[in-house]
Amino acid sequence: MTNTSHFPEIPETAQEVHLLRYPSGVPAPDDFSIVDVPVLKPLDGEVLIENIWMSVDPYMRGRMSPRKSYIPPFALNAPMEGHAVGRVIASRDKRFTEGDLVTSMTGWRSHALLERDYLHPLPDTPDIPEQAFLGPLGMPGMTAWVGLNKIAQYQAGETVFVSAAAGAVGSVACQLAKAKGCRVIGSTGNADKADWLKNTIGIDSVINYRETDDLSAALDDAAPHGIDVYYENVGGPHLEAALDHININGRIAVCGMISVYNDREKATGPRNLFRLTAQRARMEGFIVSDHWSSYPEFVREGVDLVRSGALTWRETVYEGLNKAPDAFIGLFDGKNTGKMLVKLAA
Repeated sequence: MTNTSHFPEIPETAQEVHLLRYPSGVPAPDDFSIVDVPVLKPLDGEVLIENIWMSVDPYMRGRMSPRKSYIPPFALNAPMEGHAVGRVIASRDKRFTEGDLVTSMTGWRSHALLERDYLHPLPDTPDIPEQAFLGPLGMPGMTAWVGLNKIAQYQAGETVFVSAAAGAVGSVACQLAKAKGCRVIGSTGNADKADWLKNTIGIDSVINYRETDDLSAALDDAAPHGIDVYYENVGGPHLEAALDHININGRIAVCGMISVYNDREKATGPRNLFRLTAQRARMEGFIVSDHWSSYPEFVREGVDLVRSGALTWRETVYEGLNKAPDAFIGLFDGKNTGKMLVKLAA
């Protein structure tokens, strides 16, 4: 996709967000720093981009801890990484021209100089906003699709429970399941989000977990015949409630457990894990990057759903790179409905 609007001249300096220290508990603004850096002109085979949109995602919290995981931690005093949509402003590679819109892993900075293999052109879909490829048609949407299709192998007519249902991943999971012909139950902790899930997305039942003292009982009311699939984004009491009501041969796709990301001590495990055995159920974690070869298949399906109106979304947008730390921290306070984005340039 090419942006035909005027693109800026090459600036002398750019800005990057650096991580100063590994946070203890919930990250704080002073764990980050905004740093000015020189902008280098591209050499042969290089492309200079100005980022327009950047994504902040809960998985980034795991990279802010110096512990071994599926992806290395962020380096201190260096620019962090994340998905971004940018505009090519100078190119020394014939595959890219000025004005082309691309995605990359160079979020948390205003500009980036990259070799072509680290850039991916946006699909030619001028009727769809470019930032959608950071949300419902990007990594979060792909994560929802992989969890339901590849891990849970969901089927029409099944009952699907989605935690953090109004988030970037959860809201797409809800809509994919509805489009498949499933009965969908979602949980959220906010009345406005609950209203959006019920009356705009049209899921079958919504649980506001902040308004109940017994999440398992609330799920029993919403799913008296049990659940076949649980899309796990939260952990803690949500996982215990899902295990209480998982049907025989049920499946749990473990995307994340945001409730424990900022714990200073190890969280207590679910007390009813034996339900997996009793119900002959399966619980499987996954990393979306392991399935990225299926992204074209997902995009084809997702674009069709967007155009038909079966896949919609909401965005929470912070303006300016200096607001990126606040946007990220806001994920853990539930300040986003749908995708949390930072707009960096016009």
